[in-house]
Amino acid sequence: MCGIAGLQVRDPSLEPRLGELLTGMLHQAAERGPDSAGVGLYGDPRFTAPGRSTVSLLDPGVPAEELAARVGGGAEVVAAGQTIVVRSRIGAAELERAIRDAVPGAVVTGRGSDLAVLKGVGHPDVLAREFALREASGRQGIAHTRMATESAVTPEGAHPFSVAEDLCLVHNGSFANHATIRRELRAEGVAFDSDNDSEVGARFVAARLAEGHDLDKALRLLCERFDGFYTLLVTTADTFAVVRDAIACKPAIVAETDAWVAMASEYRCLARLPGIESARIFEPEPEEVYTWQR
Repeated sequence: MCGIAGLQVRDPSLEPRLGELLTGMLHQAAERGPDSAGVGLYGDPRFTAPGRSTVSLLDPGVPAEELAARVGGGAEVVAAGQTIVVRSRIGAAELERAIRDAVPGAVVTGRGSDLAVLKGVGHPDVLAREFALREASGRQGIAHTRMATESAVTPEGAHPFSVAEDLCLVHNGSFANHATIRRELRAEGVAFDSDNDSEVGARFVAARLAEGHDLDKALRLLCERFDGFYTLLVTTADTFAVVRDAIACKPAIVAETDAWVAMASEYRCLARLPGIESARIFEPEPEEVYTWQR
């Protein structure tokens, strides 16, 4: 079933409230996916800072101070429930290599210049408290609550999936031909961290972006290649995008004002956003890619 919630803030005066608003949205989506949850936060100063890159990973079982020492280069480690975030002045790709060298087998859940990805197993309300989500601030957030139907309930299988710099994807639905596409991507040298079909979608989008396509085109190509039923919310550092399959049987609703744009699986996730009474509210059309940029 799963629940999706996302918010892009356009009015800078609302940035300090990003975590508060996203916490309320996540709470309303909890019944749609009570076994695990996750968030992707853009610009949260608890994890990111100007001139520094970030890498998020599932808890590797190494104390924070020891991990920082192993990574070197003045790395800082911030714990957030079942996830930890490492930040450093070196580039994201270089930082990820340093972490993988320091902790072989580490499951990296996100990387970029401005992104922290926090996820884990448990009820979404409990995880929100572990993440101290209400204290977050920033310009954009994406969240997901999962009811596992196609793979095991593990932190690796929780959403969001972030497999390229500053890219996040959450998914409600099921891809029918994900195994075939997984084999094709593996043949191209792509490695996977979970059995979740949503990760296949994320890595397909990342591969298309690496080829030089923009996010709009990458999602159109996904619609051409993937069978099944799905609603996707995909974000990059400056873009917020929504797409549904040709049947559009999974619920999705978008609300937009001058101050923000939000998307969720149900209206109740949006009902307490400031200014919702004057928002433009609509259901995304099948196979139409909607994008918003700051």
